[in-house]
Amino acid sequence: MNEKALRTLEYHKIIDLLVCHANCEAAKQRCKKLTPMTSLADIETAQRQTADALSRIFKKGSLSFLGVHDVTASMKRLEIGAALSIEELLHLASLLEVAKRAKAYSRNDRTEEAETSDSLDEFFDGIEPLTPLLEEIRRCIISSDEISDDASSGLKAVRRSMKGMQDKIHSQMNSILNSASASGLLQDNVITMRNGRYCLPVKSEYKNQVSGMVHDQSSTGSTLFIEPLAVVNLNNELKELYLKEQEEIEKILADLSNLVSEYIPFILEDYRILSELDFIFAKAKLSKKMQGSEPLFDQDYIHIKKGRHPLIPKDKVVPIDVTLGKTYDLLIITGPNTGGKTVSLKTVGLFTLMGQAGLHIPAYDHSHLRVYEEVYADIGDEQSIEQSLSTFSSHMVNTVYILKRANKKTLALFDELGAGTDPTEGAALAIAILDNLHNRNVTAMATTHYSELKIYALSTDGVENASCEFDVESLQPTYRLLVGVPGKSNAFAIS
Repeated sequence: MNEKALRTLEYHKIIDLLVCHANCEAAKQRCKKLTPMTSLADIETAQRQTADALSRIFKKGSLSFLGVHDVTASMKRLEIGAALSIEELLHLASLLEVAKRAKAYSRNDRTEEAETSDSLDEFFDGIEPLTPLLEEIRRCIISSDEISDDASSGLKAVRRSMKGMQDKIHSQMNSILNSASASGLLQDNVITMRNGRYCLPVKSEYKNQVSGMVHDQSSTGSTLFIEPLAVVNLNNELKELYLKEQEEIEKILADLSNLVSEYIPFILEDYRILSELDFIFAKAKLSKKMQGSEPLFDQDYIHIKKGRHPLIPKDKVVPIDVTLGKTYDLLIITGPNTGGKTVSLKTVGLFTLMGQAGLHIPAYDHSHLRVYEEVYADIGDEQSIEQSLSTFSSHMVNTVYILKRANKKTLALFDELGAGTDPTEGAALAIAILDNLHNRNVTAMATTHYSELKIYALSTDGVENASCEFDVESLQPTYRLLVGVPGKSNAFAIS
């Protein structure tokens, strides 16, 4: 699908809304790369998945994928014999917790009376929560900076020794603290840590009265942090115990890594499935927010029932009914400025893009869309100063581009076709363009103010008039699209 049409019809704004409903980074990237498809089978599969996810949300509530982390790099490191870090193991545990939650969500969806079956079953059935592995990681690791004492007997013994050594040091330090404090040697009556060693804050002028090693000084130089000689050996022993503790932690991480390595294929598959489910449920959540419905592609025409443009606030948007490609494949919309003609054009184009991307559309159930290989849109003022193109010239450049590429498998949308030049010549040119497209069986919609195009629609088979209703008494557009009724510009009434 050409990028210009996606931009003109504001498809990317819909994608931005979709991204907000995804949780994990992989799903967000999947949303950002979502483009309309042209294979009917692929479109119907994507639509069915969106519909089934939406059905599950209505029955059971939403499923959160918060906690799905990309573990592919960690699994590659494991494959070459590396050990995982605490953070990597926690990310893995988080992934497995989501897998466990998703598996439970799937089981709860199936009632005792009858098992539901939908397109998402194969995804949920493929998830392996690996509960024993999850429980072992959670048993050993409390947080990103804390390993449980019960992770191993060796770690428990080391930490018990550390606790005893710290008690000895504190007892010795308190004795020295009380003596030095009574003599007025200390800046503060506290025990402090410097470079992992227990020290006392001694006034610099009394440094020779406290035997020990100087580890640091204050920014002003008035305080020296001295480790008393009486606790140097104890501090050395504590340092050795810290090193032993680190060795035990590394052993625990290595053992956990070896355990994880046995399940690499299952973990990678869980990540793939959960990322895909997150993407599918994001589409369903967007549908729910927009009050969307699944469009049907079982007929070769467009029939939108009460379609609401998704980027217009719900309290302001006016639903429209549009049929195109059934008894006529060219629709000419007339009516006043600000009357909703362009919105009608954009709604049909945007719905087509959304439907072919597997997204639901904000319209009534059983609305029909048709699969197009390309959508072309010439909408808006594209006057170019850099290319010295007037509004009319820039529209003609776009129109020539469309005419060269359009065929019966494309949808062409023109806003104010032929405008920006002499009305008589512009109307004749617009009729010639539309007639050319009509004779080539191209599905097209065009907005215009030219009366000649209304007459063309009335006198040509397969071409239909439509208008955006305008209340002359209140001088306000109603934004309702009336198919089969030519409209008026109401320029004098508005003026």
